[in-house]
Amino acid sequence: MSVSPSVQPELAEVVHKNIRALLQARRQEEHKKSTAEVIADRVTAFAGSMVSVAIHGTAFGGWILWNCLPGLPKFDPYPFVMLAMTASVEAIFLSTFVLISQNRQAQISEKSAQLDLQVNLLAEHEVTRLITLTERIAHKVGVDIDQHDLDDLKKDVSPVRVLDEIERIGNVEETGPADRETSGGALGRAG
Repeated sequence: MSVSPSVQPELAEVVHKNIRALLQARRQEEHKKSTAEVIADRVTAFAGSMVSVAIHGTAFGGWILWNCLPGLPKFDPYPFVMLAMTASVEAIFLSTFVLISQNRQAQISEKSAQLDLQVNLLAEHEVTRLITLTERIAHKVGVDIDQHDLDDLKKDVSPVRVLDEIERIGNVEETGPADRETSGGALGRAG
């Protein structure tokens, strides 16, 4: 279903263009799926539905009733050994199908996260440049500005340094109180 810009006038045309591009990328991802991935997705979708619950409840309930009611020939003569084996084999295959679908979804999520990171880094770089340009304009027209805040804002953010800092802070928080006291001074001086 496409939404024309005239239906949503508050959205810029570039937003509509981006939405169409993202939907096209999703369609291309769907077309890239192998036959095994298509089957795994369909089996997983069915196994996670209420129809599947109803079918399993009916089948297993019928199996149990048939083998418990007196006078009916029992096809599972031992205390439901065949039922347990059937359920176990089904669980093995279902879990494999679910894992195949989850792995593919994880790959799609990773691509999406990479796209988000690239867009965010580009936006951060553009904002940094705009701050520098705004500062120059402010100086040219004689507007007073708080230079301390601007100096921090004008610095480009290094994603690698941010990840290192997140890891460092995470490691400090995971240590015990005694470890934190002994390592806190050294970490504070290093930062």
